[in-house]
Amino acid sequence: MGTTVFERRVPSASVVSRSLEQTRHGAFWIDDLPAAMRPDRPPLRGTVAADLVVVGAGYAGLWTALLAKLRDPERRVVVVEANRVGWAASGRNGGFCESSLTHGHENGARRWPDEIETLERLGMQNLDEIEETVAGLGLDAQFERTGQLAPAIEPHQLAWLDEAAGDPDVVYLDESAAQASVASPTYLAAVWEKRNCALVHPARLAAELARAAEERGVEIFERSRVTRLDTSGEGVSVTTDAGRVDADRAVLATNVFPSLLRRNRLMTVPVYDYALMTEPLSSEQWDAVGWRDRQGIGDMANQFHYYRPTQDGRILFGGYDALYHYGRRVDPAYEDRPDVWARLASHFFTTFPQLEGLRFSHQWAGAIDSSTQFTAFFGTARKGRVAYAAGFTGLGVGSTRFAGNVMLDLLDGVENERTTLEMVRKRPLPFPPEPAAAAGINATRWSMDRADHNGGRRNLLLKALDAMGLGFDS
Repeated sequence: MGTTVFERRVPSASVVSRSLEQTRHGAFWIDDLPAAMRPDRPPLRGTVAADLVVVGAGYAGLWTALLAKLRDPERRVVVVEANRVGWAASGRNGGFCESSLTHGHENGARRWPDEIETLERLGMQNLDEIEETVAGLGLDAQFERTGQLAPAIEPHQLAWLDEAAGDPDVVYLDESAAQASVASPTYLAAVWEKRNCALVHPARLAAELARAAEERGVEIFERSRVTRLDTSGEGVSVTTDAGRVDADRAVLATNVFPSLLRRNRLMTVPVYDYALMTEPLSSEQWDAVGWRDRQGIGDMANQFHYYRPTQDGRILFGGYDALYHYGRRVDPAYEDRPDVWARLASHFFTTFPQLEGLRFSHQWAGAIDSSTQFTAFFGTARKGRVAYAAGFTGLGVGSTRFAGNVMLDLLDGVENERTTLEMVRKRPLPFPPEPAAAAGINATRWSMDRADHNGGRRNLLLKALDAMGLGFDS
């Protein structure tokens, strides 16, 4: 087995330890949210009537509520949230708002080869419409349509860059051009996909979607955990600790958290992702890095890093370790991993050795709702009165809006280009119960790491998963 660039170029332990000495444990985006953008909404008390009740006030739920009111301003829409608006994945992610609905071209082409062109067109249309909505509704989400840079950091990855040739929105950068764009000695070449991704401030996006929805009459109740979903009557009732919403239809947007529908309990698993945020760079440090085009960046390894600049001059650096814990639980105890943050810090200074001495202000983690097809699945239940979407697998910033439209279409019984997609009509395979789930997921993760050390060559397990339609290639 070979070594990766992060094992060949290792910064000193003192550089890593000093960088983390004063790091706060908490999501930077939520800490950075102005108080005026995070009003303290009351919990649900008593009984409320609605046309549509949405469970979950993350991106999927908020987009659904807002789109429902934009489609029909007279519709009565209520959102119930167990904690606070955008507190989970929607306030903890990297802020990459991508056009892909399929977690990358290769994953989509392998699973839905006959629909991949349609899926990519709909994905770009969805991102265009997000940009239009942000501008049209004046959402202060720090939206920047800068595209995404995909650098090759190992020799075997260079061939993968050839797949982007011929796309007019993709720029190929050889080694010197890649390092002139972003000054990292790890870059061997790169492609810059100029229109497929925007950067956002994740917590601001959630807060502004909530504000726009409320301005149009949506009621949002926080700290209102749903304990029961009842469809024994003509409509849908959701019961919380202190209240109830009686509605005609319901949308479940709980994603990584246990579904209110038994049929979906094995459809996702929580995989923990970790991130660091630097303190603001000085102008001299930015000159040393370059990065004037401000793209989001994701390297091409199986265990990949994602990183991006912020509008106040910081760098977010995350990814690589994606950890699953036996039992499928979402547990705050899993978020505290000093070993993972130390590894991320080491990889950061391997990527940018010229920034040695920089400190990290924040470290945090969050659970990703992963499905076996590595992208969202959709459906209805309870005689078509309940719609759901989950399994976004870390790419939900943009695709949750698409999901909101799909769920509203499904509830309305609309047959259109979205609802007739195979990706929408067919559910993926569920994960097995424990202990098989933990054994399979962790063996797959180990195998993907070995592939990164072996010229990208996939072992028998990965080849078998590919043959079964369970392999992953983003």
